[in-house]
Formats: sequence, C-alpha cells, structure tokens
Amino acid sequence: MKLIIDSIDETNELTEEQLKTVEELLQFAAELEKVQQDAEVSVTFVTNERIQEVNRDYRDKDQPTDVISFALEEMGEGEMEIFGLDQPPMLGDIIISIERAKEQAEEYGHSFMRELGFLACHGFLHLLGYDHMNEVDEKEMFTKQKDILDNYGLKRSEDL
Repeated sequence: MKLIIDSIDETNELTEEQLKTVEELLQFAAELEKVQQDAEVSVTFVTNERIQEVNRDYRDKDQPTDVISFALEEMGEGEMEIFGLDQPPMLGDIIISIERAKEQAEEYGHSFMRELGFLACHGFLHLLGYDHMNEVDEKEMFTKQKDILDNYGLKRSEDL
C-alpha cells in the first residue's frame, strides 16, 4: 500500500533524514489503517507565526498550536457525496509547527524526532476521522497513536 505524501518544509530546518522518517511513519500508519492505495496527504512544516495565522483564520484561535489537520474527504453540511469517481482519496493537509515540536520535545523529555512523529501521526489520524472530543474517542485515538509510534520504533524514550 502506497500513500502519496507531499512534504513541504517552509522553515528549511528539517534534515532529509527527518523528512524521510516522517514520510515512512505515515506510510506505516497508512498500512496499519488500511488506507486506500494512492491516497494523498500533504504535510507542511511551519513556524509558530505561520501556524498561529492558520489557527486564527480557520479556527478562531489567535495562538500558535502544534498541529492542525484539514480533512478534505469529510462531508460538509449540505454537501452531496459524489459516486462513480474512481479516484484515490485526497485525505487532506497536516500543518506542524517546528518550534512547538521542539518546545514540546524538551517539555516531555523525549527526542525532537519522537515529537515530530507524534504530531504527524496525530494529524494523520484526524484525517482518517479519529478525534478526541470525548473520553472514549480520546482513549481510542491516543492508544492507536502510541501503538503506531511504538511499533514503528519512535518510543517516548527514543533519542534521535
């Protein structure tokens, strides 16, 4: 199963190895979640300033955050589903703040790569419809995240 990933590092701070690790992690998660062949996702790495703009403009929260996901396959109110188009799904966009990832890695006492992987995985699961608005959903989503990260090899104590 192959996920098509469009990665953009607007900060120019990530190494090729870090970008590759995030892409491999998302491929791994897509296989575990049985995502349709050739589904597409975009991952953009940004500054706190940029993610704050997005958070303000789209979520009415004028503050930086760590990750934002925009699912493109969700049906909006009043939209009709189109059948018969045999196209791979465009899952959506994941936007990750590099600055917040660094801050949180230090705060939680694990590697920057583990935090980056966590945020990418978290955003990806949102694109697949997982959420954490109530206790049951939160437990399911966070257990799934931990399983994906642990099985991929990005455990909390991991130092990369």
